[in-house]
Amino acid sequence: MKKYLLLLPLLFIGMKGFSQQTTQTEVTTYTEKAEFPGGDQAFRKQFMEMLYAYVDTQSYAINGKVTFVINISLDGKMNRLDILPKIGNSEMFVDDVKYAMKKIKGKWKPAMKDTTPVDSKMIVKVNFSTHGYDED
Repeated sequence: MKKYLLLLPLLFIGMKGFSQQTTQTEVTTYTEKAEFPGGDQAFRKQFMEMLYAYVDTQSYAINGKVTFVINISLDGKMNRLDILPKIGNSEMFVDDVKYAMKKIKGKWKPAMKDTTPVDSKMIVKVNFSTHGYDED
């Protein structure tokens, strides 16, 4: 009987591992999206110009679509960059893109949720090829 009583807690612990776990993701809705002086097209144009000026694609073995996810902070600054898909040994590429981003003139007006500024994201897709690159 003692054996069964000791096995009972182990049975419940084992069942916990097979139970369904739900995760909740928070989706931020904005009352106003982040704005760049001149609009999204003006930002994309400057972003592409700075990529051409400061990122030497011949130095990197990148072919295909690359997505740049840029975080716009509460104070309107671009403070974080994610590049998808992940590229092996990409530290220098990421540094070059960050440097190019710093050269973009103009400050974002942050996104607003009601009357409070919130972080937001800007997504730019670029198609890299051995002959150059263009916005997708």
